[in-house]
Amino acid sequence: MTLLLAPMEGLLDFVLRDVLTRVGGVDRCVSEFIRITGTLLPDKVFLRYVPELRNGGRTLSGVPVRAQLLGSDPVSMAENAARLAALGPEGIDLNFGCPAKVVNRHGGGAALLQEPERIAAVVAAVRRAVPAHLPVSAKMRLGFNDTALMRECAQAMQDGGAAELVVHARTKADGYRPPAYWEHIPAIRAAVRIPVVANGEIWTVADAQRCRAVSGCDALMLGRGMVADPGLARAIRAADRGLPGSDTVAWPDLLPHLAAFWHLVCEDLEPRQRAGRLKQWFNLLRRRFAEAEAAYQHVRTMTDQRAISRWIASLQEEGGVPGASPLADPAGRH
Repeated sequence: MTLLLAPMEGLLDFVLRDVLTRVGGVDRCVSEFIRITGTLLPDKVFLRYVPELRNGGRTLSGVPVRAQLLGSDPVSMAENAARLAALGPEGIDLNFGCPAKVVNRHGGGAALLQEPERIAAVVAAVRRAVPAHLPVSAKMRLGFNDTALMRECAQAMQDGGAAELVVHARTKADGYRPPAYWEHIPAIRAAVRIPVVANGEIWTVADAQRCRAVSGCDALMLGRGMVADPGLARAIRAADRGLPGSDTVAWPDLLPHLAAFWHLVCEDLEPRQRAGRLKQWFNLLRRRFAEAEAAYQHVRTMTDQRAISRWIASLQEEGGVPGASPLADPAGRH
């Protein structure tokens, strides 16, 4: 089994990659997309999105990071891929799945799923521009408005030289609304010879098991589910070994990682972003941990960095949320 950590703009960035890979269970990460619009970007831009490039292309816990590019012009994508490759990423991933209107209006992301021939041109240009040893992979959705071209798009990525394909099992029109349509992935797998990774709506071990059964994929990409339950990858692996529940991450286990996250946020992000990023993570953690609900309610009105730092320290000292009741459901709330 292979478990990948998804990129999520404005959420799953280098800070959270660092912390979640410390928890364990992840084989590889993909960065947030770096948008290519016709300019040859300086190294500092690539390093801002993927600071792991300063660490041999790996997180501090040793997990490789593949850098993701988004764009529609083959020449510009190739030139930027070549510059990025010189910085030593684990590989380069190409985004053909972003549903954002501002991206799609300019012909990027999921908009290209309407034009398989342009997809092939972009992938081929990037493949030619980077060293042969460097993997080039791609991420797609099932289509733009429907699934009519999903096989053709997957084949275009393969024919252009992609060595791996991640399929987010929704169309652009579906956005992020549940469910994910894993049942379409076998048709894509049958249409290509390269490995296919299933992605979308994997929140729990049971979701992962259903996704594998329906999609036929042994490789999964985890996104919001891993943010909500940082121990999800470990739990999936334990269940795969026939040892369900043997490697769960409880709330007290998570507290040092929360403190590390806050430290990194304060060190690496702009002051105006810091409190919001912590609240954003607590908001998702509420899906899995009852204690996170109390923590979120406590922190959601806080803005002062020093006060938040003192509160985070008190969480570790108390082993939980000061004044909160013990966790009633050890298995968490899904």
